[in-house]
Amino acid sequence: MTAIHLARPEDIDRLDTLVAAFHEEEGIALSPERRRAGLMPLLEGIPHGAAYLVGPSRAPIGYVIITFTWSVEYGGLDGFIDEIYMRPAVRGRGIAGEVMNALPASLAQQAGLRAIHLEVDKTNDQARRLYERMGFRERENYVIMSKRL
Repeated sequence: MTAIHLARPEDIDRLDTLVAAFHEEEGIALSPERRRAGLMPLLEGIPHGAAYLVGPSRAPIGYVIITFTWSVEYGGLDGFIDEIYMRPAVRGRGIAGEVMNALPASLAQQAGLRAIHLEVDKTNDQARRLYERMGFRERENYVIMSKRL
């Protein structure tokens, strides 16, 4: 099993490097200052989410950020995989699948997580296949809608 550990404030530079790579790959335009401002509360223990580094502590190969909400429909705490990223050199080895199986299972057992959600680009067939293998399904008649404030 690949190591997964909760990121702490001292991990900001390693995490930020990975997030910047993911954002560049996905075409997400965000200033370095704004990106770090969005990450730091997660590392300082804000209750709304957590960032996890994947792989060795000193040289992580990826990360996953999960945010938390409350759902009446699911009967309690639910989570949203806000971002998941593995360095291109390690993709295709099943690491993301390990993370997506192990982390939600651990959060369910330790924190009472009842459901986990994610968003995927409709054209990213490789990611969609991975998520389907992990048990994620599109919800019939539902679509995620957003409004930037």
